[in-house]
Amino acid sequence: MATRRSASQPKSLTGTTTRTKRPSAASKRGKTRGTNAPKTAVKARARQLNDAPVGNALIGQSGGPTVVINQSLVGVIESAVAHPNIRHVYGARHGVAGILADDLLRLDNQPRKLLETVALTPAAALGSVRKKPTREECLAMFETFRKHDIAYLFYIGGNDSAETANIVLECAKAEKYPIRVIHVPKTIDNDLRVTDHCPGFGSAAKFVAQAFMGDDLDNRSLKGVKINVVMGRHAGFLTAASVLGRREPDAGPHLVYVPEVVFDEKKFVADVKRVVKRYGRCLVAVSEGVHDKRGVTLAEKQAKRAERDAHGNVQLSGSGALGDHLAGLVKASMKGARVRADTFGYLQRSFAGVYSESDAAEARQVGRDAVKFAISSRGGTVVLKRKPGKRYGCTTALAPLSRVAKFTKSMDARFVNKAGNDITPAFVRYAAPLAGELHPTALLRGL
Repeated sequence: MATRRSASQPKSLTGTTTRTKRPSAASKRGKTRGTNAPKTAVKARARQLNDAPVGNALIGQSGGPTVVINQSLVGVIESAVAHPNIRHVYGARHGVAGILADDLLRLDNQPRKLLETVALTPAAALGSVRKKPTREECLAMFETFRKHDIAYLFYIGGNDSAETANIVLECAKAEKYPIRVIHVPKTIDNDLRVTDHCPGFGSAAKFVAQAFMGDDLDNRSLKGVKINVVMGRHAGFLTAASVLGRREPDAGPHLVYVPEVVFDEKKFVADVKRVVKRYGRCLVAVSEGVHDKRGVTLAEKQAKRAERDAHGNVQLSGSGALGDHLAGLVKASMKGARVRADTFGYLQRSFAGVYSESDAAEARQVGRDAVKFAISSRGGTVVLKRKPGKRYGCTTALAPLSRVAKFTKSMDARFVNKAGNDITPAFVRYAAPLAGELHPTALLRGL
């Protein structure tokens, strides 16, 4: 694995706006928040910035955690602390649940060294939640906003979190409450619309790619059929990342099944038999969201009681039922075969120590730029735009929340082969820069 970059010097994001040298948090507080800083001067600066309000900022985290979600958190904090329109920065414990309970903590007085370590720490530092607020709950949240003079809300999460942010923004407009709401993207599923890709995906893709690299070597050592179930409810991006570690012509995964293609159990068994006949073994990657021609997921069929969250999503990753079912199909058709199945489950979301440097840098950048967009706009979602050319780079932009809220996107058809059981080189070209450098491996000569 490549040597880590110093935590205090995160890799910069190619194509983003050049930033001036950032003063220390202590000096900034002394200049803009101390008792010697006249409020009239602060308000004068505010009028020069598109009449953006002067007040406090609140940050929440929501949905499934990632390895780099706290990079975005720290990015928001450092930019908010530096901005003259923002006096104090608060965090809500467990997202909207914490706002409703008035369970907030100060973030602008956290030590810089601690924040940099938090940025490298997986999972949601503030605690996460899966909750869709009602209009009545939005009105209750406004009471918390008024109590703490909250003028800016930054909500870090995926498409369901974007929906929550949009609900709060629309309610605020209806009630004429002057708050600016910015959705800061994250999701390992990589299924947010408009954006080229999502912070959190690259690191999870690296984990999946390296897990399959190791499993392929294991499968070479003790030949058999191995099936790995990877996260991906509606989109197969993360499952497709399993091919990024292929370094030999016969390397696995040999078969890849994603939700974008109807899953046929008989064809699946036939595919496995064909690969075993050719290589004497078979490594399979399959998304948890694969479904039949009616759109019913195999995981739902295997679950006696399908749990649903507040946004209506069926729990797919809570058991190994899908893997066991697929392994059973192969065993029944290939008597005596060595067949095993694993479900990666939540391990791929917050695996400490495995992260993509470009993913970490971009996660920090969308947090930083969220503050800039909040000053210039009433609300929206931060998106990443890939720069044209062979050299990888991204810039940030702001898109309407309504274009991202709730809905998801699927993989481009060109990323899946015609047979519907493998991933094309086009996907590798798209995803390889996001996952970054993978662990080195080699095979002995003559094998």
